Amino acid sequence: MSNSNGSNKIMVPNAREAMNKFKMEAANEVGVNLKQGYNGDLTSKQAGSVGGQMVKKMEPIRTMRVSRTDRTAIGHQFLATYQAALCL
Repeated sequence: MSNSNGSNKIMVPNAREAMNKFKMEAANEVGVNLKQGYNGDLTSKQAGSVGGQMVKKMEPIRTMRVSRTDRTAIGHQFLATYQAALCL
């Protein structure tokens, strides 16, 4: 299935090599034997685990929602949302 809106295209030409290296590192981390070129012999589970590992590393922003007591109105609470990003 192709992506019709083109959001999966690499916009910076020099980034292709870096993305391939990143993919190989992710494959090694999850124990998938990835080779240069065509990898059609991989199972869906193996390919998905490589992609999942890449997403984990690329999207390190986490969100947490906590109910807090409102200091301005006695007896009231509000929902606070915190976002944290890992800077490497």
